[in-house]
Amino acid sequence: MTTSAVLPGPNLEPQPASDAKNAGTVGIVGVGTATTGTSYSQQEVLETFGITDPRVRSVFLNSAIDRRYLTIPPMDGDGARVVEPQGELLAKHKRIALDMGARAVRACLENSGYELADVDYLCCVTSTGFLTPGISALLIREMGISPATSRVDVVGMGCNAGLNALNAVAGWAAANPGKVAVMVCVEACSAAYVIDSTMRTAVVNSLFGDGAAAVCLVADTPDVAHGPGDVPSVPGSPRILGFASHLITDAIDAMRYDWDGDQAKFSFYLDPQIPYVVGAHAEQVVDRLLSRAGLGRRAVSHWLVHSGGKKVIDAVRINLGLTRHDVRHTTGVLRDYGNVSSASFLFSYDRLLGERAVQHGDYGVLMTMGPGSTIETALVQW
Repeated sequence: MTTSAVLPGPNLEPQPASDAKNAGTVGIVGVGTATTGTSYSQQEVLETFGITDPRVRSVFLNSAIDRRYLTIPPMDGDGARVVEPQGELLAKHKRIALDMGARAVRACLENSGYELADVDYLCCVTSTGFLTPGISALLIREMGISPATSRVDVVGMGCNAGLNALNAVAGWAAANPGKVAVMVCVEACSAAYVIDSTMRTAVVNSLFGDGAAAVCLVADTPDVAHGPGDVPSVPGSPRILGFASHLITDAIDAMRYDWDGDQAKFSFYLDPQIPYVVGAHAEQVVDRLLSRAGLGRRAVSHWLVHSGGKKVIDAVRINLGLTRHDVRHTTGVLRDYGNVSSASFLFSYDRLLGERAVQHGDYGVLMTMGPGSTIETALVQW
C-alpha cells in the first residue's frame, strides 16, 4: 500500500508582476544531486537480464536514454541474476535511499553554504519503497542532524511529488523566516520493478533510474527590505512566486503503483495514452500559473520539465509551444539518468544553474507530472 503525507501550510500564490514587492521571499538557496554507483547503457541492461524479445528490446533501444544508474541484483550460482522478492526490494530501497539521500543533502548544504547543524526542517520524498519510521527519521539519525529538527515524509505520490513537497516546504519556510528547510527527493527505482514477458513491465523497466536530489529553502527575515524586482538575499537564488496544480480525474488510474499478485511484488503501470493525456492538459495549468502573476509564456526564460519519457516530453513541448532548446535540460537528464521520478526536475535545475546563463529577473517554470494523473507547476524568479 502506498500512502502520502504532506505538511499543512500556506499555499504561496503568484502575485501580479506590478506588485513584486509583495511576492513571496522564499528562496531556493542550494541544490545537490546523487546517484548510485554504476551506470548502465540500455544495451548492457538487456544483456544483463538476457532479454531477447524484439518488442521489448525495441522499447529499450528507442527510449532516448543512453545510460541509467541502477543497482542490479547479484548473480546466482548458475550465472543468472537473483530474483529479488518484495522483502529484499524493500531492504534495497532502504539501503540505497539512505545512501543517496545523505549524499544529496550534504551536496545541497555545501552548495548553499550551510552545515548539518543549521537544518531546521527536513522533508523527504520517495515513491519506490515504504519505511516506518520514514527516511526523514533515519537520515536524521544516520547523518547526525539535530533530533529537534522538524520533519515530514511525502510517500507514494509518484513523479510529481517533488513539487507537491516543495509547496509544503515553501509554506513552512515562509512561516519560519531565516530558518533552513531542506527537501530531498530520493528514488531507488532499482527497488521497484517486476520482470516478466509483458509490455507493461518492459516500458517501466526501460525508463527509470536511481537518483536523489535536494534543495535548501530559506525565507528572508522581516528586516530584509524588498523593492520591485528584488530577489532573496542570497545572490543567484530564485524566489518562489507560486504554485498551480491540475488533477486529471478521468485518468486517475493511468499511472499507478499497485500489487501484482502473480509476481508477489508491487508493480508500476503506465498507460500508453499518458503522453497525450498530460500534453492535452499542460496548457491550462501553466497558463493559470502564469496569469496569476500577470505573465504570458513568452515571459518565461527557463523551463524545467519532468523527464517523464520521450513521448511525454514531446507532448508537453508541442502543446506549450516550446522549442527543443527550452527542454534541453529535461531531455539531457533523460538521456544520462533516465527517469529518476520525483528527483528529475531538480537534476534539470542543477544543470541549468551549471550553465551560468540565468540573468537577474528571469522567470522559470518548474513542471512535474505523475499519478493522479497530476500536473504540478511552480513559478520562480531570479
